[in-house]
Order: sequence, then structure tokens, then C-alpha cells
Amino acid sequence: MQTDHREILRHLSPKRILWPVLIGVMVAAWLFFREFDINAFNAVTWTNSTTFWLSLAVVSVFIRDFAYMIRIKILTDQKLDWYRSFIVIMLWEFSSALAPGLIGGGFFFAILILSREGINMGKSITAILNSSFLDGIFLAVMAPLVYLVAGKTALFSGIQLNTVLGESIFYTFWVIYFVILAYKLFVAYALFINPYFIKGILISLFSTRLLKRWKAGALETGDQLVIASEGLKNKNMRYWIISMATTFISWTARYSIVNCIIHAFHNQEPLADFVVYGKQVVMGIIILLSPTPGGSGIAEVMFNGFLGEFISKGLAPTLGLLWRMISYYPYLLIGAILLPKWVRGHIKIGKLKL
Repeated sequence: MQTDHREILRHLSPKRILWPVLIGVMVAAWLFFREFDINAFNAVTWTNSTTFWLSLAVVSVFIRDFAYMIRIKILTDQKLDWYRSFIVIMLWEFSSALAPGLIGGGFFFAILILSREGINMGKSITAILNSSFLDGIFLAVMAPLVYLVAGKTALFSGIQLNTVLGESIFYTFWVIYFVILAYKLFVAYALFINPYFIKGILISLFSTRLLKRWKAGALETGDQLVIASEGLKNKNMRYWIISMATTFISWTARYSIVNCIIHAFHNQEPLADFVVYGKQVVMGIIILLSPTPGGSGIAEVMFNGFLGEFISKGLAPTLGLLWRMISYYPYLLIGAILLPKWVRGHIKIGKLKL
């Protein structure tokens, strides 16, 4: 297990924050110089409304993280105090910011964090698997909802749907959505109905010659599902209501940040607010396929393409960078500060360069 710890922590070295920052800033700079319009910047006036909406954007970040803190306390049966909940969420966000969504973000590190914070391994696995499941419920519900309410044309405006690129983005969104949905239904069956059956399927599947090299990982996943299923038995209604409510509050706050930034510099109708919110649901799902840390580069390009129509020509790249500075880069900075001290206090694995 020490080797696993070393491998996880090497991938989360604070030095690695350089890559997502460089990728994001370089893409933002390219978009900025490509679309620079001096008239758009001269037209910007800083008012009390600007200050209010940008402050509200920052408040949305705090609401998002506070809701996550409440949720992790509930999911660990109140075993964490507020300070330790804060540390867990900040380190989890840091690991997610450094790990591509394509490989599951900071899932494994989150289990390690909880187990080293005094939560037994079974409860840690239960909490993290359930967190992932709850996040999946939000996306499973919200994606078709915004599509039905806003409509295809409004939701995918900013790209030409009658082109190969436009069609590929549209179909990529739905393919990723249904893959997520299928995976969450698979997890739901394992967590709430028959984990041993799913474990047996995984072992049988990964015992074949083609997949045998990943059998150990499949066995570990099966064991985690069984442990989590046992941990979720007999949870009361309060547990589920609060965990579900905090999940929706956190994601709504996350997607409200862009609305606040746009309002800071433009007047916007309530219907447009919902379309912007819906577009972020689409962006969030597509970015899960990004091979870059935290979706760096992909997020900036998608912001410019998907949301540029709501922003004065030439300002979109700048506001996209502002969005990332509020909602993404702070976690890199906080994590880089917290991680070395946390490792020294919680993990005894000899000398490890971070």
C-alpha cells in the first residue's frame, strides 16, 4: 500500500500545478489575441453592479464548498469536524484539479484522504462512492431537463450544428451522458441491490485473457462496491435528503459563477440565465472527456465558443480566464499550500519529493 500512496502523491505534486496553469493561460492568451477588440474594453465601465455580481461569483464558490463540507460530514456520519471537512474538500478539489476527468479525477486520493483523517477504510469507500453516485444523479437529472426546457438550438448555439464539428460536439455530449448514466445505474444496482453479483461479473469479465492484466483492479473495485453497499444499509431519510440537497446546491452554485460574471458586465434576461446555466451543464459533461488536468485549455475554448454570444465581442476570452481564476486556480494554490503539511502529518512513507 505504501507504493500506491507514493504513486498517488507523486501525481499530486504541487509542482504539477504548472501544467494546467500554463495550458489554460496559453489557450486564453491565444483566444485573447485572436479576438482582441479595443472598443469592447473601452466600453467596459466598472459600476456598483459590477462589484456586486463579481462578489456574488466569489460567494458562489464559498457556497459550493460549504455545501460539499456539509455533505462529507453527513456521508461520514459526522465523524469529521468542520476544520477536517474543510481540509478534506480542499485536498479533494486540488486532486481533481490536477487529474484529468478522463481518469476519474481525484477519486482514489479522496479515499486516501478520508482514511488518513481517521475514517475507517470501509466508511471512506462508502462516502466517496456515494459522493460520486450523488454527483451522477445531478447530471443524470439536469442534462435532459435543460435540454427539454432550453431546446437544442439554444443549448448548442455558438457552434454550427449543421457542420461536422457541430454534430460531433452534439453527439459527443449525448454519448458521454449515456455512458455516465449507464455507469451510475450499474453502481446503483451494486450499491442498493446486489453488490456480490456485480463483483462476480467483474471478476469473470477481467479473468479473460484480453483483460486479465486489470483483474486485480477489478477485484478491488468489486470489494469496494460490497463494502459501500454494506455501509449504506439502514441509512435514514435525513441522511439522503441532506446529502442530495447539498449535492444540488453545490452544483447549482458551481454553475452560477459564470452567470454572475456575465451579469457583472452585461444586462441579461432571466431566460438567458437558464440557457447559460444549461450550457455549463453541457460543457461540464463534455469536459469529463478532457485528457488535460482539470480540463485546462478545453474549458477556455468551450467557454469562448458556447458563451461568447452572451458577452461583448472581444471580451469572452478575458471573462473565461476570470471564470477560471475564480473557480479553478484557487484550488491549485490552496492545495499546493495544504498538501505538503498534510502528507507530513498523516502519511509515514519515508522521504517523498512533492
